[in-house]
Amino acid sequence: MKVLVTGGGGFLGSAICRQLAVLGYEVIAFQRSGASHLTAENIHPVAGDICDLAGLTAATQGCGAVIHTAGKAGVWGDPEEYRRINVDGTSNVIEACRQNTIHLLVHTSSPSIVHAGGDIGGADESLPIAQHFTAAYPASKAQAEKIVVAANSELLKTTALRPHLIWGPGDPHILPRLARKARSGTLALPGPDKLIDTIFIENAALAHVKALQELQAAGRCAGNAYFVTNNEPMPQGEIIQKLLAAIGIEARIRAIPVGVAKTAGTLCESAWKVFGLKSEPPVTRFSVEQLATAHWFDTSAAERDLGYVPAVTIDEGLESLRKTGL
Repeated sequence: MKVLVTGGGGFLGSAICRQLAVLGYEVIAFQRSGASHLTAENIHPVAGDICDLAGLTAATQGCGAVIHTAGKAGVWGDPEEYRRINVDGTSNVIEACRQNTIHLLVHTSSPSIVHAGGDIGGADESLPIAQHFTAAYPASKAQAEKIVVAANSELLKTTALRPHLIWGPGDPHILPRLARKARSGTLALPGPDKLIDTIFIENAALAHVKALQELQAAGRCAGNAYFVTNNEPMPQGEIIQKLLAAIGIEARIRAIPVGVAKTAGTLCESAWKVFGLKSEPPVTRFSVEQLATAHWFDTSAAERDLGYVPAVTIDEGLESLRKTGL
């Protein structure tokens, strides 16, 4: 089967493409920039934008499935840009599938869409999507997931995965951000003792491959969304120190009052808006909300319906990170 992976040249997308290629799928990596690093692995890169329906439809011709990982991430930015890419882009993916009679779609969602501001401890998929958000990213991802789940039908089987805090060699997001924040040797956190889940990159990719295979088979996951993690929740300060140590940075974690952090986030956002600053504020309400609360999940549904079990432990992933670096 030919499979197109949107965002196929990115961190998660590349890992999915590689795993699919090893299994014998014909893989197209679709992304805005070139992905020549994948050609040696029998993966065909195609340049394109999910916001361009005509180009996306042309690229998906002859495919039997799409894995949709492309999107705009981050804690700050123009809400319209998040909507255009994450919501309208996802609608384009669905439309391209329909125009080309593609029957299988796996979508990368986010667990941030269920975060309503308080602790989440061991929740499963019965936890509802939040009604209000403090950032454009989770708001747009929530809408995108709803669109994907609603599109499920006999003609197009869809499922959505919510991988939590993906990390590993080549990570362009979490690890570089942590490294910048810890340059002074101290990292201030409002919730260092709060339990959180993370997921190693190869496990996140594996979950997507498992979801595709299940859609091809019994389709128990069709029309559903799933949390996927490493199933090893840790205190936030501990996993952050472990990740930093794996890339050669020793950092001391300093706890700060949650109220102080929330006030700082609100003030920073206000100042950035008043002065029209384009850079990302050092702290936002969304980042504080995430850092000040527990968020770990029950992934038994993914194990039951997808057969997903993490193949790499956190310790094994950290060792891989030590050997390869960022």
